[in-house]
Amino acid sequence: MTKVVFFRNDGIFYGFREQGHTGYGDEGYDILCAALSSMSMLIINSVNVVFAGELDYTVDEGATEIMVQSKSALPEFEEDDCKRYAVSGIFLGYYQQLTDMLEEYGDYLDVKVINRSFDA
Repeated sequence: MTKVVFFRNDGIFYGFREQGHTGYGDEGYDILCAALSSMSMLIINSVNVVFAGELDYTVDEGATEIMVQSKSALPEFEEDDCKRYAVSGIFLGYYQQLTDMLEEYGDYLDVKVINRSFDA
């Protein structure tokens, strides 16, 4: 099972941590794992390149963990309203997408939200 924990501060989504294999299919043929990986990389590239946002991320393939967080989603770090809304919006969009996927893939996917301040 893949566990995804989203980070939220004062109602604003600013990151997530994914851990574990979904177990939906065999290694190399797991379409759910491939979908999660693709969506995670879309977020990283969108925040970093498209929105020119500040982004911290780590990928640990051995532990099957990815951690992504962006100061650019939070008003205490980012003055540009448009950038803040875009960055926080893409994290919120990912959360909504995974929540929708729980109906079909709930045995392989766990999604939670925690409230916490940004860790530098």
